[in-house]
Amino acid sequence: MSHLLNAARRLVVREEGATMVEYGLMVALIAVVCVGAVTLIGGNLSGMFTTMAGNF
Repeated sequence: MSHLLNAARRLVVREEGATMVEYGLMVALIAVVCVGAVTLIGGNLSGMFTTMAGNF
């Protein structure tokens, strides 16, 4: 049990790669949001142009 506790303490104390991981997670989240927004807006625009084309 103490070995596991020591390993957990080392992970908390050492922050060498933490910043890089955090930036990677933020970039991944931003990419997911962008893809979702483009997909949603693209579908809405397609429907709007289809409706407009049907009116002329």
